[in-house]
Amino acid sequence: MSSEPTQPTVFLSYAHDDRVRAQRLAAALAARGYTVWWDGLIEGGAQFAKSIREALEAADAVIVLWSKQSIESDWVCDEAAQGRERHRLVPLSLDGSRPPLGFRQYQTIDLAGWRGQADAPQIEAIDRAIAAACGQAARPAARSALSPRIDRRRALALAGGAGAVVAAGGGLLAWKEGWVGPHSAERTIAVLPFKNLSGDPAQAYLSDGLTEEVRAALARNARLMVLAATSSNTVRDEAGDAITIARKLGVAYLLEGSVQRAGDIVRVATDLTDGRTGFSEWSQRVERPLHDIFAFESEIARTVAAALSVQMATDAPAPGGTRNVKAYEAYLRGRALFNLAKDEASDRQCRAEYENALAADPNFALAHAGLSRILASIGSEYASAAELKPLYGAAVNEARRAIALAPTLAEGHLALGYARFAGQLDMKGARPSYDLAYRYGRGDADIVLLFAVYSVRTRRFGEARSAIERALALDPLNPRTFRAAGAIAYASRRYADAIGLVQQALKLNPTMMNLHALLGDNLMELGRLDEARAAYELEKHLMFGLRGLAVLEYRAGNAAAAQRAFDALVRKVGDSALYQQAEVMAAWGRADAALALLERARAVGDSGLTLLLTDPLFDPIARDPRFVRFVRRLDLT
Repeated sequence: MSSEPTQPTVFLSYAHDDRVRAQRLAAALAARGYTVWWDGLIEGGAQFAKSIREALEAADAVIVLWSKQSIESDWVCDEAAQGRERHRLVPLSLDGSRPPLGFRQYQTIDLAGWRGQADAPQIEAIDRAIAAACGQAARPAARSALSPRIDRRRALALAGGAGAVVAAGGGLLAWKEGWVGPHSAERTIAVLPFKNLSGDPAQAYLSDGLTEEVRAALARNARLMVLAATSSNTVRDEAGDAITIARKLGVAYLLEGSVQRAGDIVRVATDLTDGRTGFSEWSQRVERPLHDIFAFESEIARTVAAALSVQMATDAPAPGGTRNVKAYEAYLRGRALFNLAKDEASDRQCRAEYENALAADPNFALAHAGLSRILASIGSEYASAAELKPLYGAAVNEARRAIALAPTLAEGHLALGYARFAGQLDMKGARPSYDLAYRYGRGDADIVLLFAVYSVRTRRFGEARSAIERALALDPLNPRTFRAAGAIAYASRRYADAIGLVQQALKLNPTMMNLHALLGDNLMELGRLDEARAAYELEKHLMFGLRGLAVLEYRAGNAAAAQRAFDALVRKVGDSALYQQAEVMAAWGRADAALALLERARAVGDSGLTLLLTDPLFDPIARDPRFVRFVRRLDLT
């Protein structure tokens, strides 16, 4: 099955004096469907340079506007050199100037007579040059509803200063969603962690839960861009002023709050601050019975939307809630443990809390969805082979119960899709659930992220890239999002793009599991074996680090080292790594051994099999009729 065409991302390099003509070109390229990234009208400094560097490294093509001014610019020459080294350079001349020495071997497109039309012959020539740089066929003109002007400040602010967001083309998505463009700054908001003023750290689950519920209520509004929890929480302990924090997060508004509990009465204070001026736009202090919190969350969301002059999509309460105080408290404790993802003990306590919530209110749909997710997680992480089918069967049943109680609950559809996809290897059966989860939960970065992962594993490459762009825009400071984006690029065989995304994830969290191995996978596919070996050796998860070394040493001609790594994988990880053992055998070209291991993985329900359709390590045996039959029996498409 062939992959769907992807949207090229272009980096525009120009001199400051040529800003007006550069802006016109950016608008023309955007109107033809390109994602255009260029430096914002922001102050210089390390963060500015870092953003530009990361954007430059991630772009599919580097367009350089040569002119009398730009040939004297060290910045432009450096950016052009980067494009040249990556073989992605597209040189243009604004005024007939010849490029400086070192760049004259490239054919330059003359824009001296161009008057700004998006369908002019010069733009057609740029189309062809970009396609050549990307190794693609030239594309027809793209229809677009984009505004003819691009506000560079807002485009870069949307990325929260994280230049690697550029790598996934988040800018174009933001335009299409209405997050960038006229009046878009009024639509970006971060909900900061509400403070727990109860004097009891054990009550933090309540303030954290209220924060998440208000964020979710706001995210239901399609006209708002609500920063996800991981990115918002990066400033939890910072003492900066509102302007500094808003600038760091890349949003126009901040919603802050505090929670204090006295018995069953909850006192909540909220404040909406304009991050550009630092002034409060609206504040509210109320007392509510704990059982009325769900209604209160919707009230806050409506009031904030009104303060931003953004109409709420619906006044209906969020689906799936409860009015039972004990059920709600147990649910919040369970969700806090789920988000912690610390170890088996905390996950099993999470399960107990969700079960306590359902004992108090059997019709609490969110608790059914939460229980489904934790059952599937316990199955994939800790369960023995004998426990797998009962756990995944229970996960499916809980998810179905959640959907029956709340048919539009995104978390319920996501839970059902995940249980069927990762737990029962029912890729086809999971698709309707993932599609509905995405439909109802497009403002939730976690739901969008998991939809993207599912899409790429079922070879829906276009949908995967679109969804991961959205996740990156919603959660630009979350290493999990960048890790998933890197995995999607790897599965799509876009190894150079994947490296930039994985490196960004490592900057955000150098200790995250499987990141070094994923970096090694991409470096290895590009033939950079020494760098790949160093990455694999840094991987703390033995399953992935040893698998990578076994494949790499074989490719490097070190048969003895390859065998030692494989033997260590079998000895130290055992049957928990049947899929990874099959990867090694396939990469070594040993089809018989690979297929035998895949059969064993299928028998125990190894969730690694969900990677099979897009795993480059199986390319050496991909045409073997026995492998083709195995894939067809799994019915992964």
